[in-house]
Amino acid sequence: MRELAYYEAKLEGLREILAADERVHFITEIATGFLGLSPHRVHFRQIASSFPDRVIAPPISELAFCGVAIGAAMAGLRPIVDLITASFAFEAWPQIVNEAANAFYMSGGQTRAPVVFHLLHGLRGAGAAQHSHSPQAMLWNCPGLKIVLPSSPRDVKGLLKTAAASDSPTVFIDHVLLFEYRGSVPENDEAIPFGQAEIKRSGADVTVVATSLMVQRSLAVAERLAKDGIQVEVVDPRTIVPLDFDTIMGSVEKTGRVVVVDECHQSCGVAAELVARIAEAGFDKLKAPIRRVVTLDVPIPFSPRLEEFVSPSEARIAEAIRAAAR
Repeated sequence: MRELAYYEAKLEGLREILAADERVHFITEIATGFLGLSPHRVHFRQIASSFPDRVIAPPISELAFCGVAIGAAMAGLRPIVDLITASFAFEAWPQIVNEAANAFYMSGGQTRAPVVFHLLHGLRGAGAAQHSHSPQAMLWNCPGLKIVLPSSPRDVKGLLKTAAASDSPTVFIDHVLLFEYRGSVPENDEAIPFGQAEIKRSGADVTVVATSLMVQRSLAVAERLAKDGIQVEVVDPRTIVPLDFDTIMGSVEKTGRVVVVDECHQSCGVAAELVARIAEAGFDKLKAPIRRVVTLDVPIPFSPRLEEFVSPSEARIAEAIRAAAR
């Protein structure tokens, strides 16, 4: 095992994918591709220069280059399309949710679209209302897409490899604030199957189901609350389509208390869906009401202090866990 930063594991995975399969093409804006405005984007440009025929910088027209990628996938290639900021997926919405997602079903199984759409979601700091979206719940409402939400260096590399090898259109959703987190990554070429949640921390008192950056925030809160005698179990679904509901419910049955933490907005978000499923399947297992910590139902403000107020902060996570434990 090696200790890598999230961005290092992500770039290592991409390099290995490009080296292993000549059908993989990467479509992105070269200057900021794959890492957004991160200072580490120079490392991505080194990868781009190593595969000049298969790393393509398109005009800024998300609808067009997502359409090109879907057509290329149907013709036998395996494109990875980097939309960079998740909000930009709205510009390509018809292609992602109405073409790629439906191709296999509407062709009677004759046409597959093995394309990966990469997005950077969430509140990144002064992104304001047009650059801070978390559209995973909207995408979940469109059957036909796999949806991936890694939270650690090991997961981002392993899940990216699975996404690139999948025959289904996959939305791979990262968070730029994860890039500096460090963790263990196996030496070998390990892919992580979709639909396998992971218990990131064991505990007997409260189950926290968290996604993406919220996993790391929940782990930090859990460590602090342990000093007060509250043992928190943190469950990371890793993918929401497919969803490993059995692992989630196993933890719920163990603790009887649940907090769901996610960066989508409160109404109709990922947390709302998980809460509904847990209540439907395990109401009799609960010792306390389910609580959720999410982004408030407002456009994201530019002001850092206001952004912090509406976000699922560590303070709000801790408050919800304490309330569940009481």
